[in-house]
Amino acid sequence: MSKFELKLPRMGESVAEATLTTWLKEIGDTIEMDEPVFEIATDKVDSEVPSEVEGVLVEKLFAIDDIIEVGQIVAIIETEGGAAAPSIAEIENVYVETVAAVEETVTIAKETVAAPVQDYSATERFYSPLVKNIAKQEGISVAILDTIQGTGKEGRVTKNDILAFVANGKETTMSPVAKITATPTKTENNPEPIKVVEEIAKPTVAHQVTRVQTTGGDEVIEMTRMGKLIAKHMVDSVSTSAHVQSFIEVDVTNVVNWRNKMKDAFEKSEGEKLTFTPIFMEAVAKALKKYPMMNISVDGDTVIKKKNINIGMAAALPDGNLIVPVIKNADQLNLVGMAKVVNDLASRSRENKLKPDEVQDGTYTVTNVGTFGSVFGTPIINQPQVGILALGAIRKIPAVIETSEGDFIGIRSKMYISHSYDHRVVNGALGSMFAKAVADYLEAWDVNREV
Repeated sequence: MSKFELKLPRMGESVAEATLTTWLKEIGDTIEMDEPVFEIATDKVDSEVPSEVEGVLVEKLFAIDDIIEVGQIVAIIETEGGAAAPSIAEIENVYVETVAAVEETVTIAKETVAAPVQDYSATERFYSPLVKNIAKQEGISVAILDTIQGTGKEGRVTKNDILAFVANGKETTMSPVAKITATPTKTENNPEPIKVVEEIAKPTVAHQVTRVQTTGGDEVIEMTRMGKLIAKHMVDSVSTSAHVQSFIEVDVTNVVNWRNKMKDAFEKSEGEKLTFTPIFMEAVAKALKKYPMMNISVDGDTVIKKKNINIGMAAALPDGNLIVPVIKNADQLNLVGMAKVVNDLASRSRENKLKPDEVQDGTYTVTNVGTFGSVFGTPIINQPQVGILALGAIRKIPAVIETSEGDFIGIRSKMYISHSYDHRVVNGALGSMFAKAVADYLEAWDVNREV
């Protein structure tokens, strides 16, 4: 038997301490790996702290409401075997991104209109501060919260339970019961009274839905939490960066022909579909390596030149929102490796199964607007990066083909790439040369290339 020291992980550069709000495990309880042991609160975020080992809780070193400094030992877990316990640095690397993602989620309350106050003490069921905080931001009533089936100890609702409830509970197949909650009096400026209709969800539905309708048939729909975060991120980016665009038409006939020739054999040998995306990502990674000053971020009056090339891949979600998983060290992947990573991230994005660290630390972003038929676009930079490339639809068009024997007209597969970049630190020459490097790589694609 050995003992593992569960310490308070680092939660961001500006956070030095936290308050212990809840013990989720008692002395003698068995703990699974990654299972939450206690909850903490800071001025920015409430969060659960998971265990990095399997074992039994044998000692608690702090009581509820105690202040704990980062790095202090909070609990002792007895484990099987004599393997050395992970270091605090290893714990931090795993946990810090989780806290960052949760922090981004819960702070949306500070920028949005406050929802009606819910008294979550008016129930005998226990809810952690984190769960109650998420419920408040989503406008989930106590009655609806009480219907969520918990997977935690003694049926407690965990963070994952309520987030899954929010993600999957936006629609219901049950017919709601509508009632008129207010009928304003007819006035001079309002000749026809507006009826405010509230749809009362039955207790077993996934989410309470509120709509406001006018006599003209308009419907007011509140933005989702992710929608609010995206909206704020976009507005902040436009107000931060001086956006400039460069557009280049690319002849991708060789790429299209090669991919059509290789895709069946590739899927058979690698078990992966060969789409155009990994090919484009390979081209972008090579261009970033050639022009490293596109692989930077801005921090105040300083520029940070990134060591790693981590390409964000904008992916549309089924609910209409957007997420950007990151291909880490993209320049070190061959085409097979790139295809596997791209397909995996795209699949888990749609299934809402991405890990927090898989949407962090991007240094440049690519978005495929051609998926939806757009010829080109003017994407907004993903802060704090300085560039984003939009891939337009591939189209067969008549084009002039130059040869040693003269020019002639032929059918070619072409597309536009649109490069948005931050003119504070990227001038037009660099922005255009980078886009041209991507185009040159694609146009020079070897049709006899082996995977």
